Amino acid sequence: MWPKASGGFSAEPAELSTPPTRPALNPPTGVRDFIPPSARILITGSNGFIGARLVDCLLAAGHANLRCFVRPSSRLDRLRAVCARHGAEATVEIMSGDLVARADCERAAAGATVVYHLAAGFDKSFAGSFMSTALATRNLIEASLATGTLRRFVNISTFAVYSNRSLPWGGVLDENCPLEDSPVERHDAYCFGKLKQDELVERYGRERALPFVTLRPGTVFGPGKEGLSGRVGIDTFGIFIQVGGSNILPLTYVDNCAEAIFLAGVTPGIDGEVFNIVDDEVVTARAFLRSYQRQVRSFRSVRVPYFAAYLLSAFWEKYSRWSRGQLPPSFNRRRCRAEWKKTRFSNQRLRSRLGWRPRVSVHDAFAAMAAGRGS
Repeated sequence: MWPKASGGFSAEPAELSTPPTRPALNPPTGVRDFIPPSARILITGSNGFIGARLVDCLLAAGHANLRCFVRPSSRLDRLRAVCARHGAEATVEIMSGDLVARADCERAAAGATVVYHLAAGFDKSFAGSFMSTALATRNLIEASLATGTLRRFVNISTFAVYSNRSLPWGGVLDENCPLEDSPVERHDAYCFGKLKQDELVERYGRERALPFVTLRPGTVFGPGKEGLSGRVGIDTFGIFIQVGGSNILPLTYVDNCAEAIFLAGVTPGIDGEVFNIVDDEVVTARAFLRSYQRQVRSFRSVRVPYFAAYLLSAFWEKYSRWSRGQLPPSFNRRRCRAEWKKTRFSNQRLRSRLGWRPRVSVHDAFAAMAAGRGS
């Protein structure tokens, strides 16, 4: 068995041939009064890895008046399959557009009571990340406020915004920990864009009374997710390099994550709050990688100890400065601390304020991944 958050480090889970089963999702008291089933709900990024699972949660909970916003180039197989499973093809509206275009945001937000903003840009440049993430979010917020119907704006952020510099080795990272103060030095355009997005949402909350909630998922995994998180290691040099090994992963199974996001949109009395999404079980990067290689996909890997990786990152930074950027500082000490430093994670606020519980264990999650299908 995988240990709970209060326990020690885990070994790999035993193999399981059946996909996970979940009890019925019971929303907290007062949800129906706050967000009735007939309310219009907008989901951006609705055809994504998490977005499609969120649509599944909403439909399962009786919310059928959904508007799913997607990019014009998006493949819709996953989203259409979810709608068909619930018999909701006639009630779910699929709308395509670009959030950078204000007119598209106005069309998407029209009449929306809840906005789940999952769409994110992954541009490698800082300017591109700002435009596709922060600028798009500003346009969506402006359009949502203009409707006069908005009750909740759910802002999906990321664990990448945390710094982890000031935490002691093995310390606990929660919602009160410092955010990254120099994403440029970390060479992380995605972190930069998400920091700007979070700042923007908080400012609209202060100055324009935006009724927002911010969620920061950890490492989201599950069937349909290609590749391994950078927190497990890097696959840059032709072989997978695991950094550290004893470092704990802030894991959250995709269904558990989607249910937390669902609850953040429909639970009253939590405006302005921030929640980290991590499951209960303590899983090391070494245990996760071994289980993944045995049950999901086999490949070669080598392990580099954390402190060796930290020294190599310092050398890489120095050489990058010496070469005047000819070698980009892709590996640096800020990234090393943020992704591979031994840290524990808390989900206490999410559990106490939203009544959320992770209903799929890591043990069962690997079974679903090995089977190649979701729960």
